[in-house]
Amino acid sequence: MSTRKNTLYNVAYRVFSVFLPLVTAPYLSRVVGTEGVGLYSYAWNISHVFVLIGLLGLESYGTRAIARVKDEPAALHRTFSEIWRMQLLVAGAALLGWLVYVFAIAGEEKTIALHLTMMSVSCLVNLDWCLMGLDQFKPIALRNTAVKLLAAAAVFLFIKAPQDLWIYGFAWSLATLVGCLSCWTGLRGTIKLVPVTWKNALRHFKPCAVLFVSVLAISVFRSMDKVMVGALSSMEQNGLYENAEKIVYCLSGFITAVGTVMLPKVSGMFKSGEIDHVRTHLDVSMQVVMCMVCALSFGVASVAIDFAPLFFGQDFAFSGVLMIPLAFSLIGMGFANVVRTQWILPQGKDHIFITSVVAGAIINLILNFLLIPPFGAAGAIVGTLAAEFTLPIVHWLYLRKELPHGRLLRHALTYAGIGCIMLLAVRLTALLPLGGWLGLILQVAVGMVVYGGLCLAMWLKTRNRALLRLIPGMKK
Repeated sequence: MSTRKNTLYNVAYRVFSVFLPLVTAPYLSRVVGTEGVGLYSYAWNISHVFVLIGLLGLESYGTRAIARVKDEPAALHRTFSEIWRMQLLVAGAALLGWLVYVFAIAGEEKTIALHLTMMSVSCLVNLDWCLMGLDQFKPIALRNTAVKLLAAAAVFLFIKAPQDLWIYGFAWSLATLVGCLSCWTGLRGTIKLVPVTWKNALRHFKPCAVLFVSVLAISVFRSMDKVMVGALSSMEQNGLYENAEKIVYCLSGFITAVGTVMLPKVSGMFKSGEIDHVRTHLDVSMQVVMCMVCALSFGVASVAIDFAPLFFGQDFAFSGVLMIPLAFSLIGMGFANVVRTQWILPQGKDHIFITSVVAGAIINLILNFLLIPPFGAAGAIVGTLAAEFTLPIVHWLYLRKELPHGRLLRHALTYAGIGCIMLLAVRLTALLPLGGWLGLILQVAVGMVVYGGLCLAMWLKTRNRALLRLIPGMKK
């Protein structure tokens, strides 16, 4: 399957995976309130840490390992069998740890946590890393989408009061497990389990564990933020932060999707010695991602105040205030993702990746401990922004002699400038005597026209064929 189709499938699935909770969020927010949303967020994010432990960095390591041997059947079967055997051991240990937490440690979130157990069980059978390494993104997208649609339907059918919140956890947890099991059918006829020794299986543990350090560090400023807001402030503040972050996290799916598709492709290029092609892909990808994230960042910031109370309910109006600065974390996230997935990881320079995310996690933890007690969710926003922009700074320190960071930064600044013009146009539109959803829709439409028109004009003036050819109907 072509890179474009893989990207489309992966973008669609990644965004859809987070978009579905957004579909249920207005209903859920009004039924369970800020405290209920905060309580669920607290339990789910602790569960997510155990899931990360169970998968042990396999999305990066496993994808890369399979991509390198996908054209060699014997090596492919052996590599898969070794990695999956190691996965069973680690995921089994993580599942036991989760059960200890649920029954011996959990407090008011215990009921919800118990119904999230299938999230940890799914780690035993999650083979997305193998499918991605084989460039088979379609099975992941289609099968997981189907089961998550059923989970979303269950929310509207069965959650009628705050005490029904456990159903939300059960529905999404079950959907995750069923989605993982359904993806096994995509490997039939391609992968065979072969006998392997524990020694050979465990040789994958160290490189996976090395990448896991970075995965865990990322979770510190993605999942642990909400755990810390709940623990150091209140569940109400965590509910406000959860809904603000939910919108931004949904949009980050675009960034993750592009990086996930490009990782196996670029790994193959490095193996073939096509360094010039890698540099070309990286430059084009940076332009695409910066165009996308600047549109999203400035777009969200321009409509957040009006959007939050309309979408989540008046109790969540402050979530709109939190969304404004949080939206700009997408820019740091996007810049770092392109360099990481198209230069650092394909070459096995994992130490750069690890150093960057550990540095970001440390900064985030320090700022969270200092700022969350007095400022609540707003303090967590500051820590998140600092962490996200730490990653590209550390990448630059290591790679300033290898990559044209000046040129890459100009891409970011160019689209940020266009984003500023869009933001101004949207805020002027907000002054019109139109309220509610009609006013919001008009703001979004104006933003899209201004940003899209300015980008197209710039591409035509600079004859940027790399981006123009991505537009249907444009001449190559």
